[in-house]
Amino acid sequence: MLYDVLKTVHLLSLVLWVGGMMFTQFFLRPAVLQLEGPQRLALMQDVLGRFFKAVTAVSLLVLVTGFWMIGRVAKQMVQSGASFQMPVSWWFMAIAGTLMVAIFFHIRFALYKKLNDAVKFSVWDKGAIALGKIRLWVSINLGLGILIIAVTLLYK
Repeated sequence: MLYDVLKTVHLLSLVLWVGGMMFTQFFLRPAVLQLEGPQRLALMQDVLGRFFKAVTAVSLLVLVTGFWMIGRVAKQMVQSGASFQMPVSWWFMAIAGTLMVAIFFHIRFALYKKLNDAVKFSVWDKGAIALGKIRLWVSINLGLGILIIAVTLLYK
């Protein structure tokens, strides 16, 4: 039962994170391009601030639940007398998922801070640069997230 709860929390957290990146990149961003620079930056700062608060929590939930599930399976295998060999897809998921969290923390605590400061002080050119860097790293994380999902589903 605990494993099922962990897996549910893990998957729902991923849905919010990867789905939110997909929505932002392919639906929100094109729509806000119609706004003037200052309006666009202020809107994206507000939206990303809300999204990043949620992703801070769910990214940590993804790590904790993922490693906890691996640990539970390993413990059960060892306790039953079997040896535990973690599947390649689990290795990939653990390594790439940890990388995604590291990238997100860079986005959240370095790049978003620059965007936030630029909007706060109306330095629109620096805000545009920061938002561009956020978009680049979110694209990388989105690609990693989709790759993790594909590898996990295709190589069980």
